[in-house]
Amino acid sequence: MNPIVQELKQLGQYMIDKQLAWGNAGNISARIGEEGCIITASGTYLGELADKDLIECQFNASLTDLKRKPSKEMPMHRAIYQERPDISAVIHASPFYSTMVACTQMDLPSNLFVESMYYLERVERIPYFHPGSNVLGEAVRKKAAKANILLLENHGVLVYDTSIKEARMALETLEMVSRMVITAKGKRFEFTPLSTDTVEDFLHFSGYKSRRKWQMQ
Repeated sequence: MNPIVQELKQLGQYMIDKQLAWGNAGNISARIGEEGCIITASGTYLGELADKDLIECQFNASLTDLKRKPSKEMPMHRAIYQERPDISAVIHASPFYSTMVACTQMDLPSNLFVESMYYLERVERIPYFHPGSNVLGEAVRKKAAKANILLLENHGVLVYDTSIKEARMALETLEMVSRMVITAKGKRFEFTPLSTDTVEDFLHFSGYKSRRKWQMQ
């Protein structure tokens, strides 16, 4: 069995179990080589993925020649892989709290705890464009190098990283921080964030993970 296919099946089940995905909303993929990926088929349920639900696609090949239609969000996945050669996995989902944030202009703090400092160091927003459209894919392409988390306004989130595991961790961190912020807002709870100097020191010198390299604005 292809280990990437197995990892994607496990990821899909994990996302459903942890309420990071629901219904047939969401799609996941993993890079294969420089010019292709394996992506979930259109209309699949992430919690019950079979081998036939994971489609191998080449970025520059016609998708209409495939026996089964890949996710309509392929333009977003393709844009990320083409713009970010360091990326090996892409997750598009609509978790409850993260999607609530994406439906507002709320900012998410990255200076609350260790994982938020690392995974949420850079979060960008994409204006609403119809799901699956090429214009959405091109909007994602323009922001791909500026962050590893994109909030798709009135739609959901796009998370991508160097491995399936890291992408999953980023999605979980995003959802946790979104839940914390929304809960705190409702209860008028005030956070005590870490200072900018502390965050910079952590990212540069803690040895937690290598600091990401971002495209300059």
